[in-house]
Parts: sequence; structure tokens; C-alpha cells
Amino acid sequence: MAGVNALQWLILTRHGESTGNVRYRAVQGTDAEETGIVERDADIPLSEAGREQAATFGRWLAALPPGERPTTVVASPYLRALDTARIALAQAPYTVPEPRADERLRDRDQGAFEGLTPLGIRRRFPAEAERLRRLGKFYYRPPGGESWTDLALRLRGFYRDLEAAAPGGRALVVAHDAIVVMTRYLVEDLSEREVLEIEKVPVGNASVTRWRHADGGLRAVSYNDSAHLAAGSPTG
Repeated sequence: MAGVNALQWLILTRHGESTGNVRYRAVQGTDAEETGIVERDADIPLSEAGREQAATFGRWLAALPPGERPTTVVASPYLRALDTARIALAQAPYTVPEPRADERLRDRDQGAFEGLTPLGIRRRFPAEAERLRRLGKFYYRPPGGESWTDLALRLRGFYRDLEAAAPGGRALVVAHDAIVVMTRYLVEDLSEREVLEIEKVPVGNASVTRWRHADGGLRAVSYNDSAHLAAGSPTG
């Protein structure tokens, strides 16, 4: 993917813990059909722990050597991602550009499944649950929602534009777990099987994934790294 590979550094982080994450965990393993999340997806805020995670991530950013510090910052327009970016950048002792929002970094649209648990989907949409089982999650698109390949399409355009706006730059992207996973799919030219195997391990809130330019392209430095949270915050 030439546009991404022209960047000097690419840093991705998932937003800090949100109240939606907390509510989703609370119903796991129960017979609940709904998550209990009342806000629309774009308006779900950070939890208090998530705000601390964002600050801890910001302290990690502040400690980067000058040659690795971001020169451009782009975030999902969803509240939890924009607030993560703003809280993190407030920790930097050096000048950092204000984060700009790009709707192509938003979370995957679940369509008719929004607000439902996996059990709720199976009970309320049995035919769709069977289609998902048959097609697999990579190509399956829920009613009114997006497939993983839909994410890939909008991310290809995003990264082409990012490189054009900041050629040779160092970019920080603050978004969602699916965006982190699919960026790895694009940058590392992975197969469907490879990316779905990676996706089995959840991307941690405020974790760090990085690539740097070497040998003509971006090379992986870290993926889903949360060591800075364990070292820097009791809530991490």
C-alpha cells in the first residue's frame, strides 16, 4: 500500500476504555439480548479509567525521541476517540498539531445489530446469524451495516489522503479496535485468514501499534502493546 508506506512513522492507538466497553463486559456471559448502551455509538464517552488511560498514553507520547514524535494527528470523530486524542496530546511538552477528525476512521457500523449482544443477534435475526456463519465475519455485512472489507475500502482512501497531505510525516491515528486491525491488514498485506487470526486477540484500550519506514516500506515495531499502561497507571 504505497501511500501508507511513504510515511516515516505510523502510530495507532485505540481509544481509552469507554462506558460502552464497561456495559458490554457487564452483560457478557448472561442471557441479556441488549448491551444496555443508551447513547448512539458516536456519543459514547470515556469512562474515568479510560480518561486515565488516555493521559498515560499521552505521557508515553511525551517521552518519545524527537524523531518519532507525531507531526500530524487524526482521530475518529466519535467522542471516545477524539477525547482520547485531546487528553493524550495535552500531556506533550512539545508542540503537537491539534487532532483533526476524519469520518473514515469511525468504528464499524453494526447497522441493525447495534445495541445487541451476540445472543440477541442469534435470537432476533436467526437468518442473518446463519448468513454470518456461512460467509464468515470478513465478508459478512449486517443489515444496514458494514463488513470488514467495507472498512478496508474507506481506510485505503484515508491513508492515500494522509500521505498526500503529510508526505514523509509521522502520523498518529486515534480510533477503534477494528481500525487498528484493518490497518495492519492493509500495511502488512495480510490475507483474510491471517487478519481474522490476529483479530481473535482483542486490541487493548489505549494500546500502541507502530510501524516505521525502513527498506522501502513500513515495518512493524509493535502491535497491541499495553506495557506503558501497566507501568504508568494503577487503572491501566
